[in-house]
Amino acid sequence: MDTPIHTCDYKISANNGGGYTVRLGGNLSIETASESLKRLYSELKKASPPFYFDLTDIAVLDDYGALVLFELKHHLKISESDFHIVNPPETYKKTLSLVNFDFNARCSVTFGQPKNNIIVEFGAATIEALSNVKFMVSFIGAITLSLKNVLKRPKSLRGQDTINYMKATGVDALPVVALISFLLGLIIAFMSSLQLKQFGANIYVASLVAMAMVSELGPIMTAIVVAGRTGSAYAAEIATMKISEEIDALFSMGFNPTLFLVIPRLVAAIITIPLLTVFANFFGIAGGLLIGIAMLDLTAGAYITQTIDTLTIFELCWGLMKSLVFAILISVVGCLKGFQAQGGASAVGHAATAAVVNSIFLIILFDSVFAVIRSYIG
Repeated sequence: MDTPIHTCDYKISANNGGGYTVRLGGNLSIETASESLKRLYSELKKASPPFYFDLTDIAVLDDYGALVLFELKHHLKISESDFHIVNPPETYKKTLSLVNFDFNARCSVTFGQPKNNIIVEFGAATIEALSNVKFMVSFIGAITLSLKNVLKRPKSLRGQDTINYMKATGVDALPVVALISFLLGLIIAFMSSLQLKQFGANIYVASLVAMAMVSELGPIMTAIVVAGRTGSAYAAEIATMKISEEIDALFSMGFNPTLFLVIPRLVAAIITIPLLTVFANFFGIAGGLLIGIAMLDLTAGAYITQTIDTLTIFELCWGLMKSLVFAILISVVGCLKGFQAQGGASAVGHAATAAVVNSIFLIILFDSVFAVIRSYIG
């Protein structure tokens, strides 16, 4: 017999392995929450855990109904390992998340009996990885179409937002990048001088610092700093909009979320990160200059002349090309992780962390590829 929709019914049965299963049905909502809590508490306080609350037959579950389950756990003093929510309907998983049932460590949610099967876990991980690849390909396609739209209609680019992102990505990051690059150039010059001055080759400290900063350390250190500052910010901002359903609202209003949110950030990164790299190179060379003057008895003129003689247009362009690729990686990965966010507030932190880790990994990976390419064309 079907349970009337305006009442909440339940059936409590003992499990063979110990504990009890509470099969709920009907309406567990604001109208029935108070009475249901009293009845269930009265019945379950006489029983011993673990408890399995089976929601297979539940017809209506709102936030008050979710609180009934939470209050039962609290008043019965059930440990998290003895409290399980089994088979909640897909439509009510978000309702349960309102009281943090699927994220908070105070409650343990299981969708069916957990099975430690390595084959199943490997298969699930493979399916998730393939799903992420599919999402990434579609995301890159959406970016490509949006960029094509911007090239056809430049006014579709949100100019003021792009300028704001350029400030956040470039101007605000300049002090940190300058300080790190200056210290890095200083360290390289100091360590190399310990060896080179034994052979009377002090002047070549300038060459080493210039080549290291312009070709390698300037682009990669700038990219890592920006990935930590800006890439995580991109992911957190978009993830917050995603879990609060603001992106769905933009789509419903006829806006293209990719054009609206991603392209201004991408354009800002492409413009500012190469410029930051130029400043990083300058401050790194300045750090080497300080060591050259203070410890190697070099004049500023001699040091600068040696630096200019060492650097070529190819070296400058090579470093800027790498920084341009790093800029695309940082902005795309940050926005991608933001759009992939799902769940509650913790998803924002997960998105920001994933954006930084993946960006740094890709930066080092692509830098290694560039090093191999350079060995063939150099």
